[in-house]
Amino acid sequence: MDTSKSEIVRLERVSFSGRNAQGGSVLLLADVSLSAKSGEISAIIGPSGGGKSTLIRLINRLADPSEGRIEVGGTDIAAMDPLQLRRLVALVPQKPFMFEGTVLDNLQMPFRYRHEAPPAGQSAEIAEVLALARLDRELLERDARSLSLGQQQRVGVARALITKPQVLLLDEPTSALDRRTSDALAATLREICRGRSLAMIMVTHDLRLTEKVADYCFYLEAGRIIEQGRAVELLAHPASMELKRFLSEPSDQGGVDG
Repeated sequence: MDTSKSEIVRLERVSFSGRNAQGGSVLLLADVSLSAKSGEISAIIGPSGGGKSTLIRLINRLADPSEGRIEVGGTDIAAMDPLQLRRLVALVPQKPFMFEGTVLDNLQMPFRYRHEAPPAGQSAEIAEVLALARLDRELLERDARSLSLGQQQRVGVARALITKPQVLLLDEPTSALDRRTSDALAATLREICRGRSLAMIMVTHDLRLTEKVADYCFYLEAGRIIEQGRAVELLAHPASMELKRFLSEPSDQGGVDG
């Protein structure tokens, strides 16, 4: 075990109930416990509607669990100010969202929201996140919404990184990308995770991406973690019938998660 990697995120017996179309209560997550370490990428895989996206929304306090405890850096996030939490835990959504304006405007937006002076275009902060996300400086003055999907996804990653979070949450980061762009982003994410010693938690249907970048893997189905382990071993030697079935049915790995 690499003792230099410390546990940053811990979920203890977390459950979450939502509402169905008829307004009734439905259990979306049940008794979920997991942890994520700095310098590692943890992938959460499983069928659509299994609760994967709901799970990472809880870590960012876009929703609160019905039961259980979530800690970041040893602190219960229920006791943290949500804005302070989101400085430590950044979320990159499935569909890249670009604010109106230039790429620079988008990178400065987290500071404007907090009524803080944003870094200038020539600042070290901007240069660092551009390099991390492999974005050319010449893009700074481009209209962010005119960029390709792959470029927008990278801008989203850079915007998340500029506040120097300890945790980066990614919801289906390659779902809208072609294979070549997906591979390039995967390499970028791995470099960022190692270079910044981030705990990176990634929800994905993309088993190829999981194989390429994930250190640890959780299989989530019907709101429960069925199986977990080092990604290479888990995908090569699944123990549960549920995971074996999932891995044998790639056609069921698309679509929007619940």
